[in-house]
Amino acid sequence: MKDRRKRFIGRVTSDKMDKTVVVTVEELVRHPLYGKVIRRRRKFMAHNEGNQARMGDLVQIVESRPLSRRKRWVVEAILERAQKPMEPVPERLPGEEILAE
Repeated sequence: MKDRRKRFIGRVTSDKMDKTVVVTVEELVRHPLYGKVIRRRRKFMAHNEGNQARMGDLVQIVESRPLSRRKRWVVEAILERAQKPMEPVPERLPGEEILAE
């Protein structure tokens, strides 16, 4: 029987959870009335067994049975690794401690 599960390709935007990543899938859609091309983004929580996928990686996710309240997708393949691991934004910018005093 043919595999009818949905598949999306997206970028990992968060890997802070254990065995779970947040994948942002971007698609271009034409506005029905005005015809302008709109960039739509959707976020999916996907199961990441072994924590292989990291922040910034391009991954393919596949639909699965419900694994938790919000998790219904599984990372099927890592298509492209991130060039450099994305760093979290610092709480204070350099030189900001002088302004705070």
